[in-house]
Amino acid sequence: MDFNVKKLASDAGVFFTRAVQFTEEKLGQAEKTELDAHLENLIARADCTKNWTEKIFRQTEILLQPNPIDSTGARIEEFFYEKLDKKIPMRTTNGELLGQYMLDAAKDFGPGTPYGSTLITVGEYQKKLGGAERDFLQTSAINFLTPLRNFLEGDWRTISKEKRLLENRRLDLDVSKARLKKAKLAEAKAAAAPDFQETRPRNYVLSASASALWSEEVDKAEHELRVAQTEFDRQAEVTRLLLEGISSTHVNHLRCLHEFVEAQATYYAQCHKHMQELQKELRRIPNAFTGSPSTSAVLAGPSGLSSSSLPGASPPAHPPVSSGHSGLEASTLKIEEVQPPATGTRKAKVLYDYDAADTSELSLLADELITVYTVPGMDPDWLIGERGNQKGKVPVTYLELLS
Repeated sequence: MDFNVKKLASDAGVFFTRAVQFTEEKLGQAEKTELDAHLENLIARADCTKNWTEKIFRQTEILLQPNPIDSTGARIEEFFYEKLDKKIPMRTTNGELLGQYMLDAAKDFGPGTPYGSTLITVGEYQKKLGGAERDFLQTSAINFLTPLRNFLEGDWRTISKEKRLLENRRLDLDVSKARLKKAKLAEAKAAAAPDFQETRPRNYVLSASASALWSEEVDKAEHELRVAQTEFDRQAEVTRLLLEGISSTHVNHLRCLHEFVEAQATYYAQCHKHMQELQKELRRIPNAFTGSPSTSAVLAGPSGLSSSSLPGASPPAHPPVSSGHSGLEASTLKIEEVQPPATGTRKAKVLYDYDAADTSELSLLADELITVYTVPGMDPDWLIGERGNQKGKVPVTYLELLS
């Protein structure tokens, strides 16, 4: 117990001494040993690497796990599994959970109904999207997050420890320099004192003893300075070697960054493929959605514009051909015989690319301008579009009608 108290008292004394030194250096009242320019640059580069690595790591965590509550719980769960030396189980993604809900709902609504069968199709693809997301999260965590975390929790801690030790060695060196300077000044004063005390032999003897005493102090201070300088130089070299390893860290993180981008590209490509397949599946489902004039009017709104013309809207699925008069109209309408009305033609801006399904339709390119009009008896989800000598049916949801 006594040893602990003494150690605490000693640590408190050292802390107070260090605080005084820092204060005097800031005020210019004490000399400070400057590091060489190369070491200073290495330290600045290492600090910059640590700060930006930490920010990138945290933001990547948010990207991969947007919900902070789920993220905290996931990290706690990972911590306990690591302590127990057990493999971390893969959690169900939100996409997989949504897909399962849709499949369960389809059972209650009836798999044979249009809504139920569509829920089954969409649910299966949502589970595929969730599986792709899970693979992406796992790959990114292993190839990108883990190396960044290892640097912050491993290499950087070692570097920080050696940097603190170097700072302590520098402070010890400055103290030794100040002690030697003080001893030499006192020695000089003691040596000069007999010149003024020649008539007083007793004082001369005392002054000579003081001069010898201060000479011993100078020798002792010079020895301490040599030791402090050696320790400082040794620690500076150790720190320099560690800091130069930051270049290797950058090379490693560069490789990890390429792997992260590759995983991200693979994930988005899989999502795009699944969504294209899902759209094709939905077009094959009969009576999944039947267009009607009232529905089109609601979608168009009071301004006559399609809801897809709103900023940020996604390309809609191809408008389905409804049963009834639309099928008859598709078989009897001959595009080459259709003539534009004397009035009622409008300009329209194409919002998304569109590939014609047959010769009666007109392919579209995003951002181009075409002329559109309607003819009596035509499905309200479609218009006749003209581009120069080309003519054909175009879906309303792919257009922004201009005044």
